[in-house]
Amino acid sequence: MRNTLKPSLVQLGAWMRGEIEGAGSANESLLAHAESTNRWFTPAHSKQAMQACGDWLRPEMLDEWMGRYPEVSVSSSKKVGLVLAGNLPLVGWHDVLCVLLSGHHAVIKCSSSDTVLIPEIMHAWNEFAGDELKGRFEWSQGPMKDIDAIIATGSNNTRRHFDHYFQDVPRILRGQRTSVAVLDGDETLIDCQALGHDVFDYFGLGCRSVTKLFLPKGFDLNRLFGAWVEWSHLGTHNKYANNYDYHKALWLLNQDAILENGFLLMKEDDKWVSPVGTLFYEFYENVSAVEERLREHRNDLQCAVRRDGAAVLSIQVPVFTLGNSQCPLPWDYADEVDTMKFLFELS
Repeated sequence: MRNTLKPSLVQLGAWMRGEIEGAGSANESLLAHAESTNRWFTPAHSKQAMQACGDWLRPEMLDEWMGRYPEVSVSSSKKVGLVLAGNLPLVGWHDVLCVLLSGHHAVIKCSSSDTVLIPEIMHAWNEFAGDELKGRFEWSQGPMKDIDAIIATGSNNTRRHFDHYFQDVPRILRGQRTSVAVLDGDETLIDCQALGHDVFDYFGLGCRSVTKLFLPKGFDLNRLFGAWVEWSHLGTHNKYANNYDYHKALWLLNQDAILENGFLLMKEDDKWVSPVGTLFYEFYENVSAVEERLREHRNDLQCAVRRDGAAVLSIQVPVFTLGNSQCPLPWDYADEVDTMKFLFELS
């Protein structure tokens, strides 16, 4: 099944990357429509997400991804329910793609926060694929019923609800995770600028967004503020600025020590998840102690970023180089659960 879909996916990839004039990420009306339904989905961020997802559909990328699995003949297509997240543009697209590539039938329930982009992409793919996608997917508005498996993403509370509600079917359930950066003090200006993408891309709303820094004792935080000037425009975004102002007022009222630059509040804190518009940090003397903490909290972490991604191999958390936490490849599965393997085994 996946081989027959490849030609249409390659076309869809070009569409998503904006290589077809006025279409996909080059369609300003589409990007504006997405923003009108969710103010976090700025045209720049929606375009970034569409282009990144479109890169997964290049022929060589599809070949490498599918080459990781044996050719599996799906003897009986299963109905797989998809409850998609909506915190980032297209954050649920990977699940949709996996279900259809594995030969199953997708029952798609979009998040109320992302009702524009995924339906538009499926419409485009349907046109490119013709009969290949006919009857292979449907949209769901209400409770998921009569499904053979479920893949659902939500809050930790939602995950517990799903675990009970779907206890009788095979399932992948995802809750809240976050990401961290571990600096060693030898980072260059370019390294610090790259880290800005891990912190600020998509307003820091994703599970791959860095919300906590581990810094060597004596690290000068002004190095980061100086490198992150290009993200100062975030301070003019209404929803982001409201979060910034709220937490600034709250922390000042509590007489917490904070650093600020007009678009980011930094606070020394041992917690992992900092609110939007803020960033927590801790100083360390021995990096091995940091690595031990990451191992202990690995189920709360999506990934970690470092200057040298290969420098830490024992923390049991995926490690990316600075600037790349938001750029997963299609086989960098959320929560390290191989979605394709799960789907192939349903048959």
